[in-house]
Amino acid sequence: MSLLKRIESARPGSSAPAAPGAPGSNLPAIPGGPPNAPVTPRLTSQAPVRESFRDVKFRIQNRVIQDLDPKLDLSNQVEVRRQIEEIFGKVIDEEGLALTRAERVRMLEQITDEIIGLGPLEPLLRDESITEVMVNGPRQVYIERSGKLELTNVVFQNDDHVMRIIDRIIAPIGRRVDESSPMVDARLTDGSRVNAIIPPLSLVGPVITIRKFSASPFTTDDLIRFGTATPDMFEFLRACVEARLNVFVSGGTGSGKTTTLNVLSSFIPNDERIVTIEDAAELQLRQEHVVTLESRPPNIEGKGAIPIRELVRNALRMRPDRIIVGECRSGEALDMLQAMNTGHDGSMSTGHANSPRDMLSRLETMVLMAGVDLPLRAIREQVASAVDLIVHQSRLKDGTRRITNITEVQGMEGDVIVMQDVFVFEQTGVVEGKIQGKLKPTGIRPKFVEKFEVQGINLPPGLFGFTY
Repeated sequence: MSLLKRIESARPGSSAPAAPGAPGSNLPAIPGGPPNAPVTPRLTSQAPVRESFRDVKFRIQNRVIQDLDPKLDLSNQVEVRRQIEEIFGKVIDEEGLALTRAERVRMLEQITDEIIGLGPLEPLLRDESITEVMVNGPRQVYIERSGKLELTNVVFQNDDHVMRIIDRIIAPIGRRVDESSPMVDARLTDGSRVNAIIPPLSLVGPVITIRKFSASPFTTDDLIRFGTATPDMFEFLRACVEARLNVFVSGGTGSGKTTTLNVLSSFIPNDERIVTIEDAAELQLRQEHVVTLESRPPNIEGKGAIPIRELVRNALRMRPDRIIVGECRSGEALDMLQAMNTGHDGSMSTGHANSPRDMLSRLETMVLMAGVDLPLRAIREQVASAVDLIVHQSRLKDGTRRITNITEVQGMEGDVIVMQDVFVFEQTGVVEGKIQGKLKPTGIRPKFVEKFEVQGINLPPGLFGFTY
């Protein structure tokens, strides 16, 4: 997008504004600035009212936008920033503003964010301690830090300002959001997941939810340090992935399923062909041979949608060694189970559930959503045959994320799928608001350990709580 178009899109529909400084003229509104902000004379000692920092910033920002070269290539961030800084310094000198060095740096940073970034969200996205950003309309922005929600002092000017930021997020990946399609999933350039929903569905104004991801993916060492799992658990999970077991990662919203799936996928050998399928690409695989597929929403005419289910079917024709579906939500679960049952061992996915048993029930429901007329027993046999392991993750009340169950799916007994915990989290108490507990083996040896032995994968004695 050219700079001229970008700036024009930041102005809410005003046409041919009067020249700045002309009698009775109003400057066009800009991101973060008051609508139709009047041209304010230079600050002098005779000024009857002292302007606030925000008012000054809005006015300076308006002048910087007007003086920028409209043909400037926005992809050249270094040159754009250089021009903004040069014009900003000139305007500050012309205005005769007395700003401290800290105020000057902060104002320049905020103006730059509004012109080439995501406005008020930029400081939150740069803060590595923040894991989620939630914009509930223009006047309420929450963040999640260390698993706890905090209300920030960040505000937008109005609903239009929030809408412009949404457009900046979704435009580069060809998505849209409007009254006919008021919900959208997207991603930022760093892989962070974005969901936006706007009026009339949202009654508080445009709502943005950003699930941030670390610039570098978390490793097993990171998750062990966080207390998510123990070294023994990851040694066991590494063996499961190398032995090509089919794995589902289950858990509630924000429990860390995708992070765990990323770590599990890092155990896949580098010489295998991996096909990933997601609504909004966010997995961060580091192997050499990875094909990333992303579903497509319908166009403005309601046509052209490519759901995850079609991508799973197509992936089967792409000679994959592993198929990784970011999340199973509906009918694609049937295609995923069939892939797992037809030679694509070692595949992985995630799903929302409250427990490993609930994950199996959810899979049954999702298969029924595919519209096939199968008896429940046949569906359960498909599930029991396809899924080898469920890794269940929870976000505890103190905000910590833990793997609370690693559960083997053993097969069918009658009409019931038999499951057995291999590792569980046992809570021992609460100290100063922090949940205390241990991740420990149950003492039961999984049936699929025989697969490890056939492939020459040796686990240390006592891993499962006993020596054998």
